[in-house]
Amino acid sequence: MVDSPIPERSAALRWIGIATVVLAVAAIPIAALLAQPAGGAFTNRESGERFQSLQQALDAVGNSRATISVAPGTYRECAVQRAGVVRIEAEQPGSAIFDGVACEGKAALVLRGREANINGLVFRNINVSDGNGAGIRLEQGNLNVFQSWFADSQQGILTANDPDAWIAIEKSTFSGLGTCENSAGCAHSIYIGDYGALRVVQNRFEKGTGGHYVKARAGRVEIRSNSFDDSAGRGTNYMIDLPAGATGEVVGNWFVQGRDKENYSAFIAVGAEDLLHNADGLAIAGNRARFVPGLRRSSAFVADWTGHEIAIGENEISPGIKPYERR
Repeated sequence: MVDSPIPERSAALRWIGIATVVLAVAAIPIAALLAQPAGGAFTNRESGERFQSLQQALDAVGNSRATISVAPGTYRECAVQRAGVVRIEAEQPGSAIFDGVACEGKAALVLRGREANINGLVFRNINVSDGNGAGIRLEQGNLNVFQSWFADSQQGILTANDPDAWIAIEKSTFSGLGTCENSAGCAHSIYIGDYGALRVVQNRFEKGTGGHYVKARAGRVEIRSNSFDDSAGRGTNYMIDLPAGATGEVVGNWFVQGRDKENYSAFIAVGAEDLLHNADGLAIAGNRARFVPGLRRSSAFVADWTGHEIAIGENEISPGIKPYERR
């Protein structure tokens, strides 16, 4: 695989189980969540200036570069990044919660600058009329998400197309996301458009409520060392859907397929919609896949619509799961 332009943050574990990096937001003292510093909860680290809202802080950055620190609290507000390069980070990971408010009928954060880095934030209860409410809506530019939480919303992360940009998502949790009950089509835990490169490493996906856990049209993918726990899922579909084909790798992931599925015919789907990218050499190896205990059915680990030379290596799969199926 060609080296990714996305910077490595740490060495990933080859095998992970159900216990991935999850911090207990509920354990944070209520006083810490309610307390906000005088002058505003949003601080520009470079200038020291404090703002009453995240939107004010982003507007002050403009087309420059800045880090915005978010004090512990529950924020019923949203914000739009219109330009520049920003880093938005919680003072304490998991303590800054954006709850129930979407800008432009889209997301808690709508990002259309050159780059955004999101660290330690929580997004929950984001729902909009067209069924595509997300924690983050990325419209252009690079995106790095680290140690953040997306819960009980229609989508976690939804993007437009930017073939010259990259996305990295690491050590984050996606829980209670997805729906196919709207006129706009299905929403998913992560729905990535035609981006140049996508990196999804050491995340936890669980309790899906419709759609796929990861759906991505990116030209090159690195989906590595994640857990996909569908045991409490409801009306879910594929664990990973690469509907336009892709190169790269899907390695060292852990999959459990649950009982309540809209479509249980495959764990990983490649090229099911439109072939934007060649899938020759896409490596799928070192993964573990099984059904929830007591469940017996037939499914394919990899369902392939491309006809390309996908490099399927050794994967540990349970009885009833076909290693590969050409469709």
